[in-house]
Amino acid sequence: MSFTSLGLSPFLLKALANENYSQPYPIQKEAIPAIIKKKDVLGIAKTGSGKTASYVLPILNNLKSNKPLKNRHVKVLVLVPTRELAIQVEEVFNTFTSALPERVKTMAIFGGVSINPQMMAMNGVSILVATPGRLIELEESNAVSLSDIDTLVLDEADKMLNLGFKEEMDCIFALLPKKKQNLLFSATLSQDVENINQVLLNQPEIIRIESKEDDTELIDQIAYAVADSRKGPLLRYLIKKDNLKQVLVFVSSAFKADGVANKLCRNGIHAVSTHGKKSMNSRTESLRRFKTGKIRVLVTTDLLARGIDIEFLPYVVNYELPRSPKDYVHRIGRTGRAESPGEAISFVSPDEEHHFKVIQKKMKKEVKLVDSSDFDMQGC
Repeated sequence: MSFTSLGLSPFLLKALANENYSQPYPIQKEAIPAIIKKKDVLGIAKTGSGKTASYVLPILNNLKSNKPLKNRHVKVLVLVPTRELAIQVEEVFNTFTSALPERVKTMAIFGGVSINPQMMAMNGVSILVATPGRLIELEESNAVSLSDIDTLVLDEADKMLNLGFKEEMDCIFALLPKKKQNLLFSATLSQDVENINQVLLNQPEIIRIESKEDDTELIDQIAYAVADSRKGPLLRYLIKKDNLKQVLVFVSSAFKADGVANKLCRNGIHAVSTHGKKSMNSRTESLRRFKTGKIRVLVTTDLLARGIDIEFLPYVVNYELPRSPKDYVHRIGRTGRAESPGEAISFVSPDEEHHFKVIQKKMKKEVKLVDSSDFDMQGC
């Protein structure tokens, strides 16, 4: 099946071709036609399965023929749990709105930055991607009206509920018109998601893409036994020996992230650290440059284990193992996404060997452990 059979406009089909989208992913095959028909949709598919485009494309397809609303009255609202995801969703919308014959303005809003520029930029916005708290602040300041919302998207609903947004979302739902198209996407169908489905969705088209959350089939995993003092040289050795590019490195703390990135830079490898102690602008810019290949190595904490979506990310490195097997799976799940293979590399110190065995047992997958003591890392 190709995108041409899904009912999308020629403008969007041309944009898909320009972006080298050849075949739709399973979630896209089912969601796009249903959304074009203005049905409510409950989509269950893991992160990295192509779900953002599965709602962006049909929303734009339906939006293009609508008459413009009053200023600051947005048509489409996409609720997301994190700033990083808000920015990424906005980027996907902008990729395809540029292909439309008429101007469609999309904007992402989130906390952690000044509200005033966001208030001033709301003029002419048709599609608003928002985290709940900042959206409520803007609505209370009369900077945006939600009374004419035509389509509501709840993205990563499972994460939003786990992160405790229920009270804020109830407040937002009360501001929305009763008659609208509702689209709910989640990685898992938890009881909380099922409850929201019953309240929010009207006879939804239920799309379930069967895939375990901890599916690591496309990820080639390898681990290296290494002393803590040799982890830095080993990382630099592997990057140089195999000419690795676009490497996402996970460490345990902001302090460690800064130290690893600085040492890489001093050894001729372009690296940047990003973590919760950095400003939002700094984090956004670092992620943008990493995604476009301008930064070779991005060193981060678990801040990005769940909030980042980079298609075709080739390498993830666990410089230090995470605390839980579930966090390990989320980390390595940044690669091997959307049917593209990836490699996950873990450094295992003697103190971490037992913990790594626990991770493998929970994952139900054995990972080859290579002794790195004989590697010639002189000069690394």
